[in-house]
Amino acid sequence: MKLSLNSSTIKPTPLLEKIKVTGEAGYRGIELWAVELYEHVGRGGEISDVEKALADYGLEVPCFIAVRNWGETEGWEYKLALDEARRRFELAARLNAPLMVCTPPLIEPGIDGLEDGYADLLQIGRETGVQAVLEYISFFASLNNVPDTVTVMDRTGQDDCVTILDSFHNWNNKTTLDDIQALPLERIAHYHINDAAPNIPSGQQTDPDRVMIGDGVIDLKSELTVLREKGYDKWLSLELFSEAWWAKDAAETARVGLEKMREVAEEAGIEVE
Repeated sequence: MKLSLNSSTIKPTPLLEKIKVTGEAGYRGIELWAVELYEHVGRGGEISDVEKALADYGLEVPCFIAVRNWGETEGWEYKLALDEARRRFELAARLNAPLMVCTPPLIEPGIDGLEDGYADLLQIGRETGVQAVLEYISFFASLNNVPDTVTVMDRTGQDDCVTILDSFHNWNNKTTLDDIQALPLERIAHYHINDAAPNIPSGQQTDPDRVMIGDGVIDLKSELTVLREKGYDKWLSLELFSEAWWAKDAAETARVGLEKMREVAEEAGIEVE
């Protein structure tokens, strides 16, 4: 497996510096967010700056984040959401990112109808060469666990449906090792690795409660072992939203994260690049 850093892990750092820090730390990839590229351009930068930085540090962009509002809008608002989605897919394609994370509704409960929007995003993905990845978020009201994600993919009825596994979301809401084991390998596009705070119960945590690998309560070794046994050999990407780690030197955060990923991968019998 290859190791990546989600740029949210060192969020306060400027975009080009994030790429430099990630490359110098020894990662193979960096996950980028559309909003930070928009901000870079808004401050007078160019997308070509990002392309050059990625090339200079030999980094891939394994996954691009994210498209929203496709699951909770109708009519002209839905059209606007798809127009913005296409812009983001095209931006991901320019950076050679093979995957686009598609985030479900935050407030609107239930999963009924999500298959229609996801089908439209899959089509945009086919047209742009970037695969649409159906995301579940453990503390969202709609799609928040792997079993429901499987239901939406099945209802979509397309052969290229995939999801992104996330150790934090798995632990925080209704997803078991058996659920991961039952998920066909071809439906697993990517993997976010992180840990959960030891002093807050499962089901009550949100993104800021994620902690560094090894500092929390998730049985990461067992989850990674299931992935290895299934034959998953793609990316492990560290994704934190921790103010405590944001306050540290970005290079230190990247270095520690890489060391922790290597350690837990070795415990699970996984070879990493």
